[in-house]
Amino acid sequence: MDEKSPLFVISVAAELAGMHPQTLRQYDRLGLVSPTRTAGKSRRYSMRDVAQLREIAQLSSEGVSLEGIRRVLELEDEVSTLRARVRELESALADEMLNRPGRRVFAAGPAGDVVSLRAGTRLRRENAVVVWRPLDRD
Repeated sequence: MDEKSPLFVISVAAELAGMHPQTLRQYDRLGLVSPTRTAGKSRRYSMRDVAQLREIAQLSSEGVSLEGIRRVLELEDEVSTLRARVRELESALADEMLNRPGRRVFAAGPAGDVVSLRAGTRLRRENAVVVWRPLDRD
């Protein structure tokens, strides 16, 4: 069973979230939680919706306004989307590196410039030791 599957009618979702059904209707109108609608227009809540309702209740009890809660939820969704995108790009990069061995990679040179290298090689660093002795000022 998927956490996004619309399973619960409003009364069950309200009970699971510890809220009144009218509160869920208000949150739906405000866009804080958007349950799925059936053909007859009744609301169906998923486990994800119930978890979000609980988070709203927690934030509300901590004194966060409904607009603040909306913004927090919006930012959490954005973070989730960005994390998924990063995973997608990491996977594409790993696939590309496996499919094209020996391709060039890039590193930062001593002056901060971009240096092209063959895969598996390292940028040569200076290993000189500099000794500094202050002048005697007698």
